[in-house]
Amino acid sequence: MKLISLNVGLPREVTWKGKTVITGIFKEPVNDRVMLRSLNLDGDGQADLTVHGGADKAVYLYPFEHYDYWRGELPDTELSLGIFGENFTTTGLREEEVNIGDRFRIGTVTLMVTQPRLPCYKLGIRFGQPNIVKQFLASRRTGFYFRVLQEGEVGAGDTLELISRDSNNITVANITQLYVRDQNNPELLRRAAQLEALPQSWRDYFQRQ
Repeated sequence: MKLISLNVGLPREVTWKGKTVITGIFKEPVNDRVMLRSLNLDGDGQADLTVHGGADKAVYLYPFEHYDYWRGELPDTELSLGIFGENFTTTGLREEEVNIGDRFRIGTVTLMVTQPRLPCYKLGIRFGQPNIVKQFLASRRTGFYFRVLQEGEVGAGDTLELISRDSNNITVANITQLYVRDQNNPELLRRAAQLEALPQSWRDYFQRQ
């Protein structure tokens, strides 16, 4: 499990459908080691903090393995590292293999997996095509977010070490499946509604379901 690209970017103004929009979706790889704090990496930021960022979305990871899939889906798009808005582009970590609540060490940082990524219209801005938002969720290749348990420095080339596995055994992929309702699994739904590592907003949503 390895961090192959560390990507950051500050919010910028762009024109989208005739309107000015501020977005932090544009991330670029950096070669230096970067301090990762409780809310984000130094040099990184989010525009709309009502739906982006925060302690439960401090770091966004996207598996490099998914890039091959998207090259097939988007043959005319240059897929530079960080294009999905991710901070960590990694190998060896897939949604179906990682539990919500799993804890990892990378560099001098300790992280906990919190939730899958639900795309918003700003992903469409990054790709220049609004239909990518539906494609992204339908692909189930969502990536996932971390909460920072211990601040520290990270850099491209660092390895990720699994230091504890959440005993509830509910994967990131399970949460996405429940959200899009592509399986009828009331027992998993009940367990997800009680999963402490999952942010309260997700638990409330599953409780309502």
